[in-house]
Amino acid sequence: MRKWALPSVLLLLILLSTLPDQGRKIQANAEESDGDDLVDPPKIEEKIGAVPHGLSTDSDVAKRETESISRKSLRNNAEKFEFQAEVSRLMDIIINSLYSNKDIFLRELISNASDALDKIRFLSLTDKEILGEGDNAKLEIMIKLDKENKVLSIRDRGIGMTKEDLIKNLGTIAKSGTSAFVEKMQTGGDLNLIGQFGVGFYSVYLVADYVEVISKHNDDKQYVWESKADGAFAISEDTWNEPLGRGTEIRLHLRDEAKEYLDEFKLKDLVKKYSEFINFPIYLWASKEVDVEVPTDEESSDEEETSEATTSEEEEEVEEDGEKKKKTKTVKETTYEWEVLNDVKAIWLRSPKEVTDEEYTKFYHSIAKDFSEEKPLAWSHFTAEGDVEFKAVLFVPPKAPHDLYESYYNSNKSNLKLYVRRVFISDEFDELLPKYLSFLMGLVDSDTLPLNVSREMLQQHNSLKTIKKKLIRKALDMIRKIADEDPDEDPDESSDKDKTDSVSENDEKKGSYAKFWNEFGKSIKLGIIEDAQNRNRLAKLLRFESSKSEGKLTSLDQYISRMKPGQKDIFYLTGTSKEQLEKSPFLEKLTKKNYEVIFFTDPVDEYLMQYLMDYEDKKFQNVSKEGLNLGKDSKIKDLKESFKELTKWWKDALSAENVDSVKISNRLDNTPCVVVTSKYGWSANMEKIMQSQTLSDASKQAYMRGKRVLEINPRHPIVKELQERVAANPEDESIKQTARLMYQTALMESGFMLSDPKDFATRIYSSVKASLDISQDAAVEEEDETEEPEAEEKEPASTKETDEDTIKEETQEDTHFKDEL
Repeated sequence: MRKWALPSVLLLLILLSTLPDQGRKIQANAEESDGDDLVDPPKIEEKIGAVPHGLSTDSDVAKRETESISRKSLRNNAEKFEFQAEVSRLMDIIINSLYSNKDIFLRELISNASDALDKIRFLSLTDKEILGEGDNAKLEIMIKLDKENKVLSIRDRGIGMTKEDLIKNLGTIAKSGTSAFVEKMQTGGDLNLIGQFGVGFYSVYLVADYVEVISKHNDDKQYVWESKADGAFAISEDTWNEPLGRGTEIRLHLRDEAKEYLDEFKLKDLVKKYSEFINFPIYLWASKEVDVEVPTDEESSDEEETSEATTSEEEEEVEEDGEKKKKTKTVKETTYEWEVLNDVKAIWLRSPKEVTDEEYTKFYHSIAKDFSEEKPLAWSHFTAEGDVEFKAVLFVPPKAPHDLYESYYNSNKSNLKLYVRRVFISDEFDELLPKYLSFLMGLVDSDTLPLNVSREMLQQHNSLKTIKKKLIRKALDMIRKIADEDPDEDPDESSDKDKTDSVSENDEKKGSYAKFWNEFGKSIKLGIIEDAQNRNRLAKLLRFESSKSEGKLTSLDQYISRMKPGQKDIFYLTGTSKEQLEKSPFLEKLTKKNYEVIFFTDPVDEYLMQYLMDYEDKKFQNVSKEGLNLGKDSKIKDLKESFKELTKWWKDALSAENVDSVKISNRLDNTPCVVVTSKYGWSANMEKIMQSQTLSDASKQAYMRGKRVLEINPRHPIVKELQERVAANPEDESIKQTARLMYQTALMESGFMLSDPKDFATRIYSSVKASLDISQDAAVEEEDETEEPEAEEKEPASTKETDEDTIKEETQEDTHFKDEL
């Protein structure tokens, strides 16, 4: 059935697209009334302050419109229409469904206004007179509030709509995605998809129960479209509102539960979030308190003067030219003015050569909401062309968020914002960047992505795969550039006084990749685990310390450049700290032969090396596992033969310890023995990591534990002595105890956890007794258990004397009181 579902939906959409765009026109049966009997038209607002651009009306018109607002009914003399059946269903769903995100309506209205302004600007390129003069020539979007009447107004000076446009555009829903949207709503799908199916304008009914659209096109008269979302809308010629000149004004009569959209700060936040980078200025008619000097009333009473003084009003008396000026006071006065909300420019639309470093830094602080003065570590500004065209700006933050890895696999939120034609769509598309690059900040703006699709459709859109591929490549190039620009700390170069200029230029870049690695190095390692396609490119970005790095970070390329002739493998060792690894017995022969060993001390490194098998045709070799090849040793065969009896006897002595075998070691120098694991099993460090997991199951982990192999040093005096004693008396129990003690000691030194610490401690104490010539049968001296009678606690003399004095004083007071009576 699923195979036929998508073709069926597509066929339904094609059939719907053949329907006429214009809704059926049904003339209302209401009788025509005389002009005196006309229902008064509604008005959006009273005159607030000095409203610019001629938005005020006379008092008679204001009175009629105020009365009409309370009615919120369609005008009787207006030409009435019915929405298409599909639109009616959709509006019913929008109004009667619960939405967790109603903010989307403002984004849609501003986007529509921006489109209208784009159209008139395009037409003005060939006909400059189409813009008109004065205020009409200003391409801007204005938002105004009327808190008293609960009206929100959005006005633009765009191309406007004719009567036919109003019927066509507002009476017919966008064809693309209509059926899918209706099905999604009726089947109880994600109710946050409003605004992404091309329903745009109809999202206003999430917050409004009555909507007026006033529009003026250069080729037609000014008309008013109005609807209560009850299945019908009306259009009439506008003869009562002030002339718009050109453009469209949408008045939303808000529902009681949508009063939050009458808050200036709420609107500012929404514009900043969704429409911050619209090409045209967005103004809000905002209130502002200013200090104003006003004359004081000299005849006012003392009480009034006192009260005015308490309100921090300042009075001044100034003498000038021998005459006293009138006293003045400073008072707070609320004024209104147009405040621009989108002052941050869309720098990604410009050429990277034209944008300065300061502009990039300011833009980063804007999108990241970072109010510190730190600059981003790097940025990449590029334009992609081809099958999918988009522009993008990526930033590497100076610091990692505190919870970057705590919710790594659970968070869907991305720091990369998706814009379509400069309109914010979402930051929850984890398909744009893989999770290991989720620390990057930035945005992607595409003109080719369909705006009228749902999130699920957009995630499955083929264009996203292309965008993701290009973003990953650019992001890795940006990070690699940080590494390349970080100068090598070569003492010869740093001491060269002739290169002071180049050194000063690199001062800021010096150590920048080390800073990046300390903040985001774990993300690169996770990328190697998760992204097989870019594994080799990510491996070049790896940094670590080694036995020869002298406390500095080094790379795989630098390691390979220092490899000894004939060395085929890259040697590494995992553990909890560098200090612990430097003392590891596994390094003895490697250090002696001048081999370099990489130190991996992050728990994620164990998982990393399960995926990073090789690099530049060099295999990775864990020096704590079997298979270590340090070149040919001509004496190894003779040693194996001469110690054959000892290794066999030792394996039998450790039959209870689950030891796979006992072998002659080629990696030891000063240590008598060490325990290694099989090549494809867990290392000792990995075993500890897995055992420390909260929900670990020891029974299920047994098959992943590597086989333990005891490697002995045939040149060590302890091993030689043990060989001689075994040859003399292989059944000597003390020798077997010594062999088991050496194995348990080697386990601890090799990084394993003992399964029976008590047994190990007992053997240590036995060994201590032997070294002190104490008999193994010597018993612990028993404690004398005779109970002593508890001694009575004697009260201190000073305390006793104090109590007696107190009693004496109280008695004297009682006697004196009786005498008085």
